[in-house]
Amino acid sequence: MAEYKGIKGFKVQYLDQDPVPAVAGWSAGNNLNTARKTLGGAGTQTVALAFGGDTPPNTGATEEYDGTSWTNNPTGLNTARRFLAGAGTQTAALAFGGNTTTAVAATEEYDGSTWTTSPSSLATAKYGLAGAGTQTAGLAFGGTSPGGTDQGVAEEYDGSTWTTGGTMGSARRYLAGCGLQTAGLAFGGSITGTPQSITEEYDGASWTAGGTLNTARQLLSGTGLQTAALAFGGDIPPKTGATEEYDGTSWVTSPGSMNTARSRSAGCGTQTAGLVFGGETTVVVASTEEWTGAGAAVTKTITVS
Repeated sequence: MAEYKGIKGFKVQYLDQDPVPAVAGWSAGNNLNTARKTLGGAGTQTVALAFGGDTPPNTGATEEYDGTSWTNNPTGLNTARRFLAGAGTQTAALAFGGNTTTAVAATEEYDGSTWTTSPSSLATAKYGLAGAGTQTAGLAFGGTSPGGTDQGVAEEYDGSTWTTGGTMGSARRYLAGCGLQTAGLAFGGSITGTPQSITEEYDGASWTAGGTLNTARQLLSGTGLQTAALAFGGDIPPKTGATEEYDGTSWVTSPGSMNTARSRSAGCGTQTAGLVFGGETTVVVASTEEWTGAGAAVTKTITVS
């Protein structure tokens, strides 16, 4: 426990890491301005970005989260779409793939105020894919093509051009992903309509099998790093709020399940400070929830007397 000595009568706030981890769980945040499902997300729990999705119809609407509330950005995606993927931060985001009336390959970059269409599109148009990395080192994987063929070949973005990467062991759609271009993680998804528990790890060249999810699911969300990931929500069926944490070897189910079980949502953040927004229960939702992981730093107030 941290110790503070100071002037009597003063209140002091500080961040403290308890020797006994806090209980992990989800708490309600403020709603999106536009309820939607199958949207994209990027950023952190306190500096997040939501874009695209299906209201219905498809939307390009973009919103920014400051840890308290969502604000509409007047400039939306140039290509309104659903089932897209995202990566990066609130001021340097990447949106790629998705579905208009068919799978698309379009890629857009966000600078904190405006989306710009990249001259380089994905090599294969696809939707229901996952993403990881940053705006200048992005990773796209999984999804399904216009012909209905599930994709396993990853694509890597260097800030201007997409190039072909390694091929996943199991091609699938409606999966989740997180991590970096050279240390990515793919988990869950659907193969011929069957929810999966498969996890694969990417090293920048090839994919290898990781520990399987405890709850097989599709249309889930995820965030974090390859060695500290978070998986949440999805469709088993039914819809679930189940949350699992990955340590680079195995998944552990958290007792802290989402307050609103949902699929087709977006997520961002870290394993100890995650964010989920939008999605679908039996209807399209705008609700936001914030995840606080076990052992996360908390703000404490003490009074010196």
